[in-house]
Amino acid sequence: MRGGLSGAAALNDDWGVNYGADVVGGKNMTSDLYIHQAYADVSWRWLRLSVGKKERIGELKNFNLSTGALVESGNAAPIPQVRLEVPEYKDFFGTNGWFGLRGHVAYGWFGDGSWQQSWAADGTRYGKNILYHSKSLFWRVGNEDKFPLTYEGGAQFSSQFGGTIYNFMDNPGQTYNPPAGFKGFVDAFFFASGSNAYSVYDQLNVAGNHVGSYHLSLKWNEKNWSLRGYYEHMFDDHSAMFWEYGLWKDGLVGVELQLKQFKWIDNVVVEYFNSRDQAGPIYHDTTTEIPDQISAADHYYWHYAYPSWQQYGMMLGTPLVTSCIYNADNRFEIYNNRVEAFHLGLSGKPFDNFAYTVKLTRSHNWGTYDKPFKEVKGCLSVLVELSYAPGWAKGFGVSGAFAIDDGELYGNNRGVMFGLRKTGRIF
Repeated sequence: MRGGLSGAAALNDDWGVNYGADVVGGKNMTSDLYIHQAYADVSWRWLRLSVGKKERIGELKNFNLSTGALVESGNAAPIPQVRLEVPEYKDFFGTNGWFGLRGHVAYGWFGDGSWQQSWAADGTRYGKNILYHSKSLFWRVGNEDKFPLTYEGGAQFSSQFGGTIYNFMDNPGQTYNPPAGFKGFVDAFFFASGSNAYSVYDQLNVAGNHVGSYHLSLKWNEKNWSLRGYYEHMFDDHSAMFWEYGLWKDGLVGVELQLKQFKWIDNVVVEYFNSRDQAGPIYHDTTTEIPDQISAADHYYWHYAYPSWQQYGMMLGTPLVTSCIYNADNRFEIYNNRVEAFHLGLSGKPFDNFAYTVKLTRSHNWGTYDKPFKEVKGCLSVLVELSYAPGWAKGFGVSGAFAIDDGELYGNNRGVMFGLRKTGRIF
């Protein structure tokens, strides 16, 4: 059961406030009752300060139909944070709407430390009071009111830093406390290598666990339809940020077709995802015997110290990489991040009060470089969701969904969900 409220108020022409909160209750979850969202946004013209836990969808994706963004997809619970952002494109003066910028800077914390301690197997690593940092910059070139072609691009960076790591590197009783004060905040922002206050691995590479991605998108918009192609390339730490290991082979490629006048199918998304390369299979830090450094074998979403790029066991990045919550050994390890997948998403609203969503994903999974599966594991995932909001019952809606996972990755599973929803004004 989920209940919540949200609201907005315009204080004057420049200032505005938005707020929201919702609570979720149920059985066999990480907690029987938890606060899913609780946030307040204060806006001044084109600038916004957002404080709290708030659902944030992936960049340049159709959240309802895509497999999700590669850095933060919305697959896990929201991260509490303080976020200063330009949420919508702000036009540069003098460009008449042809060029705009948006972006954000955020710091926060992972609230799952106690859960990590209770879930992790005895003697294995887990973290508490881990801090979060995120930033992005996106730009738009084009003016749809004057020409149908628009380009969008940008970059997003996120990281884990600070906190306390228990059973560091799976050594029972050993703890690691990387800097969490001003220095930790600065190092996280600048993606810097660690000083002697960090472990030797962070001194050789970068301080903390960093993930990021580049985004590209081209959209052609007509009156009755639009077509958009997009590409997202992920990198882990500094590796694969550029082309020092050859042309990029990993990433998410997608096409979205919007049919504005065809109710039976109003959106179609097709995607291809590949994460098998990871800059190559070899990693080597500098030694006296071999002075050359090779920073490949990126091991996406995993980190030697931090308990992987997850919250409450769920992958923060693409859900096509297997989340820790499915690990039978209760370890914060990523056992499957070399994946190739094909995805199709459809939605429509054939009648005024009736809508549907269909998603189908076929993936092949190789495990990881250091622990490959003996055989490639396939997985077919399907979701069909229907919703109906009768006009005679204002604010009421019913929904039903059916989902399957078939294959060697998760086994064969079936799930059914029914929902009853009531929305309305409180005052």
